Amino acid sequence: MADMANDPEASAAAPAAAEAAPRKRPKPGERRVQILQALAGMLEQPGAERVTTSALAARLGVSEAALYRHFASKAQMFEGLIEFIEQSIFTLVNQIAEREAVHAVRLRKLVTLVLQFAEKNPGMTRVMAGDALVFENERLQERMNQFFDKLEASLKQTLREAAASASAATPTVDAQVRASVITAFMLGRLQRFSRSGFKRLPTEHLEASLAAVLG
Repeated sequence: MADMANDPEASAAAPAAAEAAPRKRPKPGERRVQILQALAGMLEQPGAERVTTSALAARLGVSEAALYRHFASKAQMFEGLIEFIEQSIFTLVNQIAEREAVHAVRLRKLVTLVLQFAEKNPGMTRVMAGDALVFENERLQERMNQFFDKLEASLKQTLREAAASASAATPTVDAQVRASVITAFMLGRLQRFSRSGFKRLPTEHLEASLAAVLG
């Protein structure tokens, strides 16, 4: 796929056919993106078993050695997916925090963001929910746990500000409890989506669910 080749056959009647256009080499970083896209695509198959590097290489039409020229290990490939999840989610979380002054609206947008991202990226959902990481390096699940800890911290900050504005007696404790419940709700929706073969959408009955969870 990455090799350049010319057509070996020539025609006396059509000498121009002797020279085929060389196959284009991927640009720097492009092959890495292709590998990650293929991995995410394989994870989108309902009921998919553990992804192997041999199956991933076959999907891309390259050798396993070609994969390892771009990633030191399969764990590093999964880390690439996790980095994409982190950057995609937290870039938007920060934008919401900066632009939305109303705490209730900020919370609603944050939860909706995570659930909609999962719905549009089923393969990534299996990583976020941990289902795709069961037989992989344990550091991957630890990193995904840190992702949800950071997400919970963002929720806690917004809830603490809201509680303080409302002159709550224990704003920090209240925020901690509510942030934990909201995070559990999001993670539960992702797990249900993944384990239902992507049939039970994360945004199912979203407005009613948000009203019940956020109050």
